[in-house]
Amino acid sequence: MKAKLLINTILLCAGFNTTLHAQSYTLDPLHSYVAWQISHFDFSNPSGKWFATGTLNYDPNNLAASKVNATLKLADGVTGIPDLDKHLKGKLFFNVEQFPNATFVSDKIEIADKQIKKVHGQLTLHGVTKPITLLVKLNKIGNNPISDKPSIGFSATTQLKRSDFGITTMLPGIGDDVNLSIEIEASA
Repeated sequence: MKAKLLINTILLCAGFNTTLHAQSYTLDPLHSYVAWQISHFDFSNPSGKWFATGTLNYDPNNLAASKVNATLKLADGVTGIPDLDKHLKGKLFFNVEQFPNATFVSDKIEIADKQIKKVHGQLTLHGVTKPITLLVKLNKIGNNPISDKPSIGFSATTQLKRSDFGITTMLPGIGDDVNLSIEIEASA
């Protein structure tokens, strides 16, 4: 502890500021995604994913002031099964011609043990906006070893009902509950 205090004092005297400041990050669309999983007549649990774009503002001195704004281009969703991808993009499910994007905008951050634990926000999907809550874990803050840019990473989970967003095709056979796993990697 004394060594850390001494190092910080030396850095401050040398003109370096060791205090972390609020930072704006851009989501890396190659490493930021929402993966979904849903019951298919209780026989299997198919999954797919959409890559995310957007921004994240992280303030380590005022975590509750942090924000996220993310967009998913629904036409870019992948399951690994081209016929299923086409089916999901059609009018029976996501209707990507009429509703090309899904967006999430945070509006409240919950803190526990000096960490962000929940992110509340508004999800707009299929023309409907509803509140959802993400359970969040900070993975890492630091310089990316490839780009050498300040970077941050989070993992999150949530569950939603697709019927809340007007997507009711084949209920209840195809499940109403959709499990979401979210990975976010962003750089300054």
